[in-house]
Amino acid sequence: MMQLAHTFAKNNFYRLAKPQPMDFNALNLLDIFSQTQQITVVERSANKQITHYLQLASTLLARGFQLTVDADQPVSEKILTQRLLPLHDGRDALLADLDLLANLYTDLIGCPHIGLRMEVLHGAMCPKFHVDRTGIRLLCTYMGPGTEWLDDSYADRSKLGVHTASINDEESGLILDKQGIHQAPPFAIALLKGSLWQGNQQRGVIHRSPVAPVDQSRVIVAIDALW
Repeated sequence: MMQLAHTFAKNNFYRLAKPQPMDFNALNLLDIFSQTQQITVVERSANKQITHYLQLASTLLARGFQLTVDADQPVSEKILTQRLLPLHDGRDALLADLDLLANLYTDLIGCPHIGLRMEVLHGAMCPKFHVDRTGIRLLCTYMGPGTEWLDDSYADRSKLGVHTASINDEESGLILDKQGIHQAPPFAIALLKGSLWQGNQQRGVIHRSPVAPVDQSRVIVAIDALW
């Protein structure tokens, strides 16, 4: 852990062509490696340029896009090559932030490749509380309400799964107390530990997609390690 923290700090996360100032402590992301930690959320200030861009461009993005990128390849380079983001004011700010998120994630996990997807949603993608069969996933909500999660101490895990699939979360018995439900704010970096992370079998953060207002889209980015 100490070696990882040293490497994480030494890199300074500045592999961008134009380094972006950070208003958060990236070392706080290391908390996800605690055995008792199932989710780590590091808040950031909203970027007005990115918000403005997505307000203009989200209707042109359809449902978004997904791509696979080598750890040493800028995400922005591949996005521009494949023309995945339309040209509007603020696009460079979004590209720089996607590079930053990818660099943070690959420095943290040490994976050779990542899968990145941007989702433009007009409803809840996964409206019921669930646990992902993943290692550690990064989520960042740029527009709309952020991901919700339920603290273990307020959850009955026996109510997770297919046997309660048709029952509303609020009625299934899963939620022991609603004060255990939390929500990531926009632009926050959320690291979610899944059941496939080493030593995390039968665990993983319990989370769900929030219901977005009828007249508002959600734009989220998810990054997963590929080996």
